[in-house]
Amino acid sequence: MTSGNANAKEDDAAIFAARLSPYRSLSAVGFNLLMIAIAGVSFFAGLAFWLIGAWPVVGFFGLDILLIQLAFRLNYRAARAYEEVEVTRDSLTVKKVSASGRRREYTFNPYWARLEVDRRPDRLISRLCIASHGQRLDIASFLGPDERESFSAAFSAALAEARST
Repeated sequence: MTSGNANAKEDDAAIFAARLSPYRSLSAVGFNLLMIAIAGVSFFAGLAFWLIGAWPVVGFFGLDILLIQLAFRLNYRAARAYEEVEVTRDSLTVKKVSASGRRREYTFNPYWARLEVDRRPDRLISRLCIASHGQRLDIASFLGPDERESFSAAFSAALAEARST
């Protein structure tokens, strides 16, 4: 291997790589336990209404269970979306994958790209975007303000390192 090849490999090495995905606090086990609890409450409430003669109400308790399950399934489906951000000496690449699997890839020159940070009056970050040559790309939109803060610091340091050589 020649020294030229070694330098090429060093240029391709990632300075920064992050996979950003939406946070979901309820695990699959937690979801199952929650649905069992809801079904139990609905069953006993439905039984109480049945015993007092209001039997048509029982069907609505079953409908509630189905609607809650549907809402959670849609929420978990939306959680399949993610963003991959990678900074090398030669390129800044952002891959956005939607919940349906549709992929979009954006490439910037790290020497020209800059991170724009919008802050709310309480000093928390409300929006991050990469700007280059008059174009802007929103990133990390599903992260919370504290997560955006740490991502912003690490990403800014990576851009500075990419520009330093």
